[in-house]
Amino acid sequence: MGTADRTLGSPRAGSPSSAPRPLGLWVYTLAGILFGIVLTKAEVISWFRIQEMFRFQGFHMFGIFATALPMGILTVQAIKRWGVRTVREEAIVLQPKQWGRGIRYIVGGTIFGLGWALTGACPGPRFALLGGGVGVMIVAIGSALVGTWTYGWLRPRLPH
Repeated sequence: MGTADRTLGSPRAGSPSSAPRPLGLWVYTLAGILFGIVLTKAEVISWFRIQEMFRFQGFHMFGIFATALPMGILTVQAIKRWGVRTVREEAIVLQPKQWGRGIRYIVGGTIFGLGWALTGACPGPRFALLGGGVGVMIVAIGSALVGTWTYGWLRPRLPH
């Protein structure tokens, strides 16, 4: 058992019985709230901004994506190089992408895009919209959960 394990008095990190530390969960909760505020203030959750993007009438959302993409690349590289761990102190392993013929990405992306265009929100901002008082988003969130569950149920029967 490592020194950190003994001082915390917790089971060995990574064991099935190890639970996330309460402080770690609060950090993620606060980060999620802050992220929701940033999405709201940046108008990322604005239905009008999203429609403007889909109609190629404004640069606002494309500009946000243009900053999000490099940020995502830098984050993934940091996880790989610095050995970032989960709240449970487990190593984060990023598996190489299995492209195949790419049909699943085309179909999945099309379904995702249609859902986004119909509801005016992608999955993350839906929670910010719900928190901002847009009650109808509970239907969109519920539909996304049903769709995710359906995919999980059908996945063994689908060609991957």
